[in-house]
Amino acid sequence: MEAANRTTVTEFIILGLTDNVTLCAIFFVIFLGVYVVTIVGNISIIILIRSSPQLHTPMYLFLSHLAFVDIGYSTSVTPIMLMSFLKERTAIPITGCIVQLASDVAFGTTECFLLATMAYDRYVAICSPLLYSTQMSPVVCFLLLGASYLGGCMNASSFTGCLMNLSFCGPNKINHFFCDLFPLLKLSCGHVYIAEISPAISSASVLISTLFTIIVSYSYILHSILKMRSTEGRKKAFSTCTSHLTAVTLFYGTVLFVYVMPKSSYSADQVKVASVIYTVVVPMLNPLIYSLRNKEVKEAMRKLVARIHWFF
Repeated sequence: MEAANRTTVTEFIILGLTDNVTLCAIFFVIFLGVYVVTIVGNISIIILIRSSPQLHTPMYLFLSHLAFVDIGYSTSVTPIMLMSFLKERTAIPITGCIVQLASDVAFGTTECFLLATMAYDRYVAICSPLLYSTQMSPVVCFLLLGASYLGGCMNASSFTGCLMNLSFCGPNKINHFFCDLFPLLKLSCGHVYIAEISPAISSASVLISTLFTIIVSYSYILHSILKMRSTEGRKKAFSTCTSHLTAVTLFYGTVLFVYVMPKSSYSADQVKVASVIYTVVVPMLNPLIYSLRNKEVKEAMRKLVARIHWFF
């Protein structure tokens, strides 16, 4: 009788960050501004790198793809979040939820692989400068980029496959600002233990492998820098790594908090705040981090502005 009374869920209600009307208005203005800065900043980075011959190196090739991924990552989440601030009831169909989860995981995983690739690039540049042109040849760069996007798609498929095998017949309110897997698992009326295994193994593999690559790369980098006799050489080597390390710390710090820490150690609101940081704030900060602390990018920007000014 209980099973007969169950109603199949066809859409989910996104509860968002808050239900306070005043806070919704404030958050809408703030996050709309963040989203605009994210899009403009990352598109500017891509255009700058494409139009500046001095930036046609593997490091900036990876940075341009990171900017593209950040646009996709933010776009997969922010528009729905902005809608939740304007509407009293933000509904999303199950198919829309699957698409959002897939794009969010795909772009997020690709970002992990790109950050690891950029760490390896810095390792080769600093520890084996004479072999840099061969070890980071165009073919190698293409393979690394292809592997990054393929890894993102494969991890996303494990999440969406899990979600498509779940049945929803009870509450349909997601206590989050986007369709994340763990809030959805709580709404499933079936057995979720098996459904959790595949994405958990896939995500753990991604996080462990990329973090291991980053840590090992920077261990060798630090060892090489400490062996340098020139103070100027040390400063230059450190300056090429600080931007990347800042981006890695911000991104991985919040991702690990959400997906690795025991669920009982934090509240749903804390998860939302951490999720806002790695899905919305970090994509906005990356262009600023890589441009403000990078002399080559600032010089290329100065030349591009001068060319545009001369043209007009």
